[in-house]
Amino acid sequence: MKHDPLADAFAVLKNAESIGRKECVVPATKVVKGMLKVIREKGYIAGFDFVEDGKGGFFKVKLAGRINNCNVIRPRFSVTTGEMIKWEKKFLPGENIGLLLMTTPKGITDQKDALKLNTGGKLLGFIF
Repeated sequence: MKHDPLADAFAVLKNAESIGRKECVVPATKVVKGMLKVIREKGYIAGFDFVEDGKGGFFKVKLAGRINNCNVIRPRFSVTTGEMIKWEKKFLPGENIGLLLMTTPKGITDQKDALKLNTGGKLLGFIF
């Protein structure tokens, strides 16, 4: 714990959803903030707020009860627009179910928005 903040955030989200909590606390970093913005836009969480605690802060996440599974993808594989389907088949349970989160030159986004932007990137994680 505390070596990979993104992995810690995914673990906290997954565990809190599995036991039925309505809120959880995840570590605050720029990558975690970008990931939370994307999954909030797609409806997997209800919202999040930054709380400053004098040690870097944390995000208080309001859960929507829609997360079945989420995790980081390591190593951070490079993906081109032509390879998206291959990676969706590898990490997601079915077609049009879930998101592959990735970092692109245009910011953190999911695979569908990356295809619209016609850009590749590196895989961060998945959620469904």
